[in-house]
Amino acid sequence: MLKLKSIRAATCLAACLTATPVLAQEDQGAHVSIELNALQPVEDACRISFLVQNGHDRDIEQAVYEAVLFDAEGRVDRLTLFDFGALPAARPRVRQFVVPGLACASLGRLLINGAETCAGKGVPEGACSRALDLRSRTDVEVLG
Repeated sequence: MLKLKSIRAATCLAACLTATPVLAQEDQGAHVSIELNALQPVEDACRISFLVQNGHDRDIEQAVYEAVLFDAEGRVDRLTLFDFGALPAARPRVRQFVVPGLACASLGRLLINGAETCAGKGVPEGACSRALDLRSRTDVEVLG
């Protein structure tokens, strides 16, 4: 009976040890987070400020997101591309975009439609869009 328990324990230990490296190699929880941080009227435009962080362990050399801007009534105002440029691993960056002809007060929602470009050496496929974490510090809702 004791021998059977020892075999089971050894089997369990072997299974646990072989499973651990697989879990460690997976990119669990790694994602990009984008926070709509501020809206500032400038002349005949709106300056949109984002705080973005690459939570992956590899630098993203270029990240471009397709965004849809909705007015306060929920109608599509425009589709645009926001080029966030290089996003170093585990480091926050602020990116600003001036959208001509847009009154900040008329912006109701912002939809991140997806990543148009996500490039970098060793960056996993879907790194810019998988588990995308979206937030807003403004009254404008951010969806994705």
